[in-house]
Amino acid sequence: MLYRRAARMVKCLTCGHVGPVWMWKALLFFAAIAIADQLLDVIFKKSVQPAAHSIFSSPDAQGPSLGSCQPHTHIMFLKTHKTASSTVLNMLYRFGEERNLSFALPVRYQLGYPLPFKATMVKGYRGPRAVEFHIMAHHMRFNKPEVEKVMPADTFYFSIVRNPISLAESAFAYFKSVAPAFHKAKTLGEFADNPMKFYDPNITYNFLTRNLLWFDFGMDHNAKFSVEEAQRAVATIRQTFKLVLLSEYFDQSMILLRHALCWPLDAVVSFSLNARQQKPSGFGGMSGSWVSKAAAVAGVKVTGGHSLTKTPESQSLTEEQRDKLQQWNTFDWYLYQAFNQTFWDEIHKFGLAEMEQEVALLRILREDLARVCLRDGGKPVEAQQIRDKSIRPFQSGPVKILGYELQPGLDNRTRTSCLRMIMPELQYKDLLDAKQFPRAQTVQQGKQTSTRMRKDSH
Repeated sequence: MLYRRAARMVKCLTCGHVGPVWMWKALLFFAAIAIADQLLDVIFKKSVQPAAHSIFSSPDAQGPSLGSCQPHTHIMFLKTHKTASSTVLNMLYRFGEERNLSFALPVRYQLGYPLPFKATMVKGYRGPRAVEFHIMAHHMRFNKPEVEKVMPADTFYFSIVRNPISLAESAFAYFKSVAPAFHKAKTLGEFADNPMKFYDPNITYNFLTRNLLWFDFGMDHNAKFSVEEAQRAVATIRQTFKLVLLSEYFDQSMILLRHALCWPLDAVVSFSLNARQQKPSGFGGMSGSWVSKAAAVAGVKVTGGHSLTKTPESQSLTEEQRDKLQQWNTFDWYLYQAFNQTFWDEIHKFGLAEMEQEVALLRILREDLARVCLRDGGKPVEAQQIRDKSIRPFQSGPVKILGYELQPGLDNRTRTSCLRMIMPELQYKDLLDAKQFPRAQTVQQGKQTSTRMRKDSH
C-alpha cells in the first residue's frame, strides 16, 4: 500500500508540477518506508515459507494409507552386526525423538555386549515395569527374560540378518584389528582356507569371526551343528520376533516394517549410515527391477521357492573358500536360509506389484530428500572431508567409514530434520541421552567444570 502511494505521488510530481519542498521530503520518506516494507516482506517469506512447504511435511511423504491401524510405539529391535542395522537404528531414533518416546539407553554405547543382556544394563532402570520404555534398539546379546523386565508385554520385536558370506567379508574388514583370529590372517581367503589355524574360542573377541548372527541372537555359536538344534533355535526366534528383515533387500524390508508397525512412509526413509568405503565390484546395488536384479545380488533365485546360491560378494574369494566360510558359519547359514524363505513368503502375501509400487515411492522420497539435504547430490564422503566435525562417523580399524555433508543454506527446521537423518549413531545416542536424562547431564557437566577449576587453581 505504501509503495503504491509513493508511486502515485511520483506520477503527480512528474506531470509538470514541481510541488513544494515538503512534498519532495514526504515522497522520499514514503519511498524509504515502501522499500523497507518490500525488503522485510522478502526476508520474512524467505525464512518462513520453505519450512511451511518442507518436503518433510508433504502429504506425499506419508505414503499410501494404512487404514485405521494405530502406530506401534513399544518396539524392540535386535541390532545385529554388519547388517545395515545402524540405518534402522537411525529411523527408530528419529521416530522416537519426534514423538517424545522413551528409549532404553545403555550407560555407554552398547547394552553390555558381548555379555548376555541384563535389565540393569539399561540407564534409568528401576525394576520390572517401574519405568515405561518405548524403544530398545542397541547392540546386545539377546536374553529374552531380561528384555521382558524392561519392555512392555505388547512390544513388537524385530531384527535384520544378512547372507553370512557377505557378512564375513564385512566383519573381516571392520573387525580385523579387534578380533585376534582375523588379525592373524592376511586375507579373508587365508582365514577361510583354515579357520582353526587362527581361531581360539577362549579369546573374547573371536566371537566376531564365527556365527556372529547366532551369537547376537543369544545362542552358542561354538556348538556342534545339528539340524535338530538349529530347528529348535529358529523356532524359538520365530516365537519372539514377529519380523526378521534382510539387509540385501533393504527397501523391501522397510516397506514390510512400515506396514507391520503402521508407520508413515517418511518414518522408514533413510540414507545408508555406517557404510564403509568399497572398491567398485560386480556386487551391485538395488536399482532397477528388484525382483530380478536384487535377487541376483543376494544370491537368491526368484523362481522355484527362492532357493539360495552362493553370493559373489568378495571377488578375492574362490568358490572353495566361499564354501568353507559357509561351513564355518553353519548356524548362521541355517538361520539365514530359514528367514530368507520367511521373508519371501511375506513378500508374496503383500503382493509383488504392490511392493514394487511402494518401493518406488520410497526411493523417490529418498532421492528428493537427498537433493534437499545433502551436498553434492548425496554422495558419501570420507570422515575427514566432512567440515562439521560433530557429525563425522566413528572410525574402526583400517576401513574408512563414510558420512555425509549437509546442503548449505537450509532453513532451521529443514536443517534439523536433515541433520537427524545423517547423524552417526554415537552422536545421536548422546543427544537422546542428554534429552532423556537432563539432570544427569547437568551433574556431569558440573563435575567436569569443578575438575577444570581445580586444575586451573594449581
